[in-house]
Amino acid sequence: MNILTFDIEDWYNHDDYSRDFAWEKHEVRIYEGTEKILTALDERGLKGTFFCVGWIAEHHPKVIQWIAERGHHIGCHSYQHELATRFTREQFKEDTYKAKCLIEDAAGQEVDAFRVPSFSITKNNLWAFDVLAELGFKYDSSVFPSHHEFGGIPGFKAEPTVIRTHKGDIKEFPICLGRLLGREIVFSGGGYFRVMPYFLTKRMTDKDDYVMAYFHPSDFDPGQPQMPQLPKMRQFKNRVALKGAFKKFKRYISDYDFTSIADADNSIDWNDSRCLTLGEIKNKLL
Repeated sequence: MNILTFDIEDWYNHDDYSRDFAWEKHEVRIYEGTEKILTALDERGLKGTFFCVGWIAEHHPKVIQWIAERGHHIGCHSYQHELATRFTREQFKEDTYKAKCLIEDAAGQEVDAFRVPSFSITKNNLWAFDVLAELGFKYDSSVFPSHHEFGGIPGFKAEPTVIRTHKGDIKEFPICLGRLLGREIVFSGGGYFRVMPYFLTKRMTDKDDYVMAYFHPSDFDPGQPQMPQLPKMRQFKNRVALKGAFKKFKRYISDYDFTSIADADNSIDWNDSRCLTLGEIKNKLL
């Protein structure tokens, strides 16, 4: 099962450090970046899940409309790409609800999937799943099953899982990991996808029964401006191997069939899938 997802945010939206949200001052590149992705998917006849930032839906609703008009599955990626670890439960609920409403208004359809910014759900804020269920979300793709700079739930098995919350069930589609030289890495998205030789990406994809691919418009935009306010290592990670990344992406979606989270849901026998309570996740009974 190969699932294709995108986080729809502009190049300046994923600054998780400065907390400078005066975004109107920045050059807008989201239209070109999103259209490039949509055209590539049209050429292959593929559908994906697009996790959209609420601020983009508010200020650039045409982008969300394009995605909806092409028949893709639309999800929520917070209002302003703030880390969930910086929110209280109530603040997270307010932010997520605001984003969900803005995206639904722009798309003209229900939004039932969520991905937290920068995988910032940990065992210390698992209440986020309660909030998602309370707000009517059916799907989540926030779990990073290893250590991550801003979050992660090490030990979570990378496979579709039912998370039993106090407010109802959430179907979790975690990020998948590969192993290279004894180290777990994300091979199907982010900087590792851009840097890794394609034959290694292909080898890891062939080995895995569950692949969660995730990309951003900025992954394919070597002309995006610098962000000097970020730490040097983060600046490097954001910009490494941008040239040639879109060509590699097009090869990837040509070599493999991909589907959206919503369509993947229909092919899974959830009666045979793992089910975890929040208590089991917190206590690492994974």
